[in-house]
Amino acid sequence: MLQNKVALITGGSKGIGYYTAQKMLEQGMKVAITSRSQAAADAAAKELGDSDNIIGIESDVRNFESQQKAVQQVLNKWGELDVLIANAGVGHFAPIEEMTLEQWHDVIDINLTGVFYSTKASIEALKASKGYLITIASLAGTNFFARGAAYNASKFGLVGFSQAVMLDVRQAGVKVTTIMPGSVATHFNNRTPSEADAWKIQPEDIGQTIVDLLKMPARTLPSKVEMRPSIPPKK
Repeated sequence: MLQNKVALITGGSKGIGYYTAQKMLEQGMKVAITSRSQAAADAAAKELGDSDNIIGIESDVRNFESQQKAVQQVLNKWGELDVLIANAGVGHFAPIEEMTLEQWHDVIDINLTGVFYSTKASIEALKASKGYLITIASLAGTNFFARGAAYNASKFGLVGFSQAVMLDVRQAGVKVTTIMPGSVATHFNNRTPSEADAWKIQPEDIGQTIVDLLKMPARTLPSKVEMRPSIPPKK
């Protein structure tokens, strides 16, 4: 069903993006992963499989032209784009009086404006293929918390953006889903996952969820998916 479908994953050199690429490759899909570093993108692509089905692309979601070039590179190689996974994200957490202007703009520019740029650059190709846009939001897009002003703003905005785009493009045959995970064991914010993170959602779990969404009947659209660890530690 997914054999030879073409996907572009932003922020795909590690974490959720990396393991989503892995799950897609297992399905016989063709996958492009992006990173701000060509070396990181190439290294991840090589780890995922030294084949013609995976490529790494240097791309910065904060730059619209960079997103256009990434999409064009995918189209030049494989001739179509069936799936966009808007995954690139960052987090800076601080009380409002301590948050810097640079931290605010970094979070908003990557987590929200970056998804707009990726979507804007991809939408005509997705309409042509009657494809699928999946954005990676967070439960922070519905639950606010102290020190999270920038992150909450970006993820609340991303959920609203994704649902509005879903309404914009559904009649063109394009599906849109936003996934809202809770605690995930990734390298997010320069963390290194360890055994202490075993209770959390694993990035490959989200990758599997994405593959399952792509296999849903065409008539059915789970437009918003909330994910939580099954059994978090007791407080």
